[in-house]
Amino acid sequence: MGFTSVPSEIRLKEWISRYSDDVLRTCFVLLSDQSLAEDAMQDTFTKAWKNMSQFEGRENASPKTWLMRIAVNTCKDTLRSSWMRHIDRRQEIEALPLSIASCPEEKLALTQAIMALAPKHREIVLLYYYQDMSLRACAQVLGISAPTATRRLQQAQKKLRIQLEERG
Repeated sequence: MGFTSVPSEIRLKEWISRYSDDVLRTCFVLLSDQSLAEDAMQDTFTKAWKNMSQFEGRENASPKTWLMRIAVNTCKDTLRSSWMRHIDRRQEIEALPLSIASCPEEKLALTQAIMALAPKHREIVLLYYYQDMSLRACAQVLGISAPTATRRLQQAQKKLRIQLEERG
């Protein structure tokens, strides 16, 4: 069954069912705010539905890669908005979701170190390790070349290693 034979509303419902948790997690890590992440997730699926014809025109396209690209761009747009520039985005440990705040100390230290990375490094770590995407898929989502994705991941790993060693 080809993509064009499935109505876009049905496909969207399938995507929401399959990918909404991944999109929400990605948006949360990028925005550090549950309510903004939920809004970004809704915007992501709205944009996907409105632009379904763009996806249908791509041969062998991965819905997850396409949705993640929309999600990352939606989060970037949110962070660039003039309203967001005037907000203190630092997170206290108590403000993190319970599942993150109540995890073992090593995992919490890693989560905090990832959240402290520059956005371009945080994005590649999130997509590669937490969304189990290949470097090629990460590059597609971020709109960068595969060598650039590889370099960013290596830089992020190095920065994380240094931060975690400093914390003991």
